Amino acid sequence: MLQAEHLTKTFISGDQKIIALNDLSFSVPEGQFLTITGRSGSGKSTLLYQLGLLDIPTSGKVLIDGVDMVPASENERTGTRLNDLGYIFQDYAILPSLTALENTVLPLLMQGYKISEAEEKAKKALGRVGLLDRMNNLPSQLSGGQQQRVAIARAIGHDPKIIFADEPTANLDSETSEQVIKTFLDLNKDGQTIIMVTHEPEYAKMAHRTITMNDGKIVNDVLNK
Repeated sequence: MLQAEHLTKTFISGDQKIIALNDLSFSVPEGQFLTITGRSGSGKSTLLYQLGLLDIPTSGKVLIDGVDMVPASENERTGTRLNDLGYIFQDYAILPSLTALENTVLPLLMQGYKISEAEEKAKKALGRVGLLDRMNNLPSQLSGGQQQRVAIARAIGHDPKIIFADEPTANLDSETSEQVIKTFLDLNKDGQTIIMVTHEPEYAKMAHRTITMNDGKIVNDVLNK
């Protein structure tokens, strides 16, 4: 499904070269729930951004279904992001002036679906995260956990090959966080491939596999179950 080969990312700060990712190689099979953890500054979010095609590595390969996306054109990368990948961020990133349904419909319209089909797929996605009864509510009328579940519905509406989640529980209380993690687990049981960055060890261990990072390197890669 996804492979990283000799993935390296460096930044220049003044006259200093910072190695954010240092020659990482691993693969993620279809249907796996992978968590990436490590202390702040270890490189976990940088890694997620390379794998999710939101940034371009300094060197190395990111292969999705065997195709290296690093040398691809920006149009090709944009098309893959839009059609094959889903993204969830810690700040929800949903539009405050649109209802839960409209937020979920919007990316589907961008992908070329007709309004009726987009609404049908959006309602199905909201149903999967338990928010069909709140589909006409604005974000201001939803709790933080509900807003994050709208973001999840938006990410899964087009049946992506891979979901990327960057600290999706960071702004939530423990009870709400557990509800969001349960949503991920339910999606994964249905076959959804998920790659999630988290700083919470208890959530990391709920996934099939956990990669631990430090100073841009993988220091541990374990199967949890």
